[in-house]
Amino acid sequence: MKDLYEFGVAGLAVMGGNLARNLANHGFRVAVWNRGWEKTEALLARAPEAGFGAFRTPEEFVGALARPRKIILMVQAGAAVDACIAGFLPYLEPGDIVMDGGNSHYPDTVRRCRELAEKGIRFLGVGISGGEEGALNGPSIMPGGDESAWPEVAPCLQTIAAHVDGVPCCDWIGPEGAGHYVKMVHNGIEYADMELIAEAYAFLRDGLKLDNEAMGRIFERWNAGALAGYLMEITAKIFRKADPEGTGLLLDRILDAPGQKGTGRWTGVAALETGTPAAAIADAVFQRFLNADVEFRRRGGELLPAGTVAAPVDVESAVADLERALYAAKICVYAQGFALLKAAEKEFRWPLNYGGIALLWRGGCIIRARFLNDINAAYRRNPALENLLFDEFFRDELAANLPGFRRCTAAGALAGVPMPAVAGALAYYDSCRAQRSSGNLIQAQRDFFGAHRFERVDRPRGETFHAEWM
Repeated sequence: MKDLYEFGVAGLAVMGGNLARNLANHGFRVAVWNRGWEKTEALLARAPEAGFGAFRTPEEFVGALARPRKIILMVQAGAAVDACIAGFLPYLEPGDIVMDGGNSHYPDTVRRCRELAEKGIRFLGVGISGGEEGALNGPSIMPGGDESAWPEVAPCLQTIAAHVDGVPCCDWIGPEGAGHYVKMVHNGIEYADMELIAEAYAFLRDGLKLDNEAMGRIFERWNAGALAGYLMEITAKIFRKADPEGTGLLLDRILDAPGQKGTGRWTGVAALETGTPAAAIADAVFQRFLNADVEFRRRGGELLPAGTVAAPVDVESAVADLERALYAAKICVYAQGFALLKAAEKEFRWPLNYGGIALLWRGGCIIRARFLNDINAAYRRNPALENLLFDEFFRDELAANLPGFRRCTAAGALAGVPMPAVAGALAYYDSCRAQRSSGNLIQAQRDFFGAHRFERVDRPRGETFHAEWM
């Protein structure tokens, strides 16, 4: 029937409403539904030209869609997704496609894929990054799940996604929860990227005593080089924003208590579950917890001595070293993120295209940056690359920036400026190059107190021994 709609959007808060508008702006006929009618009315008032078909009940909404029905859920992760699916299920038919475009935890997506497959419904976990602006103008989209559904939704999703050099920032990721897993790793990298930038800000403000105007100029200059990206761009702008409620700059009036929604935490848990070292990502999550506890830190500031060591500081050299440290630490963070993707491929047998994933993140998403082209090139050179640090280009980049990386990390520690993600990234780099680690002592301790046995350097791997330490 000609009056049936091509695509359904369920959940019309800011992200869902903007995604529906994005679809309509690209010529798709869109049906919309929300549990409460108020948000539907608000969307219709905001975009009367879109020609949405607005429906009050799940039955009317599903019935208005052309077969196979294509519905994307833009609701809060967790119970709301399951409730939405349960509400639509009686009206769906085998072959219909349901997509979850929220920040769902990948194990939930795996479960939903399997449960709905038993009913003949094709389910996709679709990671979407880019916030409100991206949803409206072109996000990065990471779809995974039932691959038979991909050819049917690809023309639509790739049309509304961001495009870089004519290439859509949307492509097939893999089966079951692969799309949401990749989105989770994206968010973990985002946490670390933001923390590295915040630590650079702390070093400039508290270590070098620079004002916002000077810091804004520094970040603008950095954004013209290897560090160029969305987060660097908006940070430079943040330094210049006037306080709308008074004199001075807004940044200085914002309480240092950052929030979080938990997706970075999931990345840290996944690293622990797969045994993948991702300390800089985890440090970023832990530091956000610590920063959020303002009262605790105020008591600590009153009770704990700084013990800082004053050292002669040449500001120009220190800023140059900070730029080198930020770039080198960023390489280490992305190496940890892509190591997590490699661990997921091994754990879940999801065939992942690492270079392709880097391309998906070049536009629309929060971590979009020039640097991602270099990651794509590394995986084109060697699709089986063991670790991003081992790529020739990144080895050379690290070698060139390593002295400044070390000097900056030491300078931050001497000045008492907390830089856990920067320091953790350096420790990760040094751990990756330690041909003889201190792990032999830990093995000796474990055998001493628990008879857990150990291997010897002069015997084949897998052969274990126990010593009578007393």
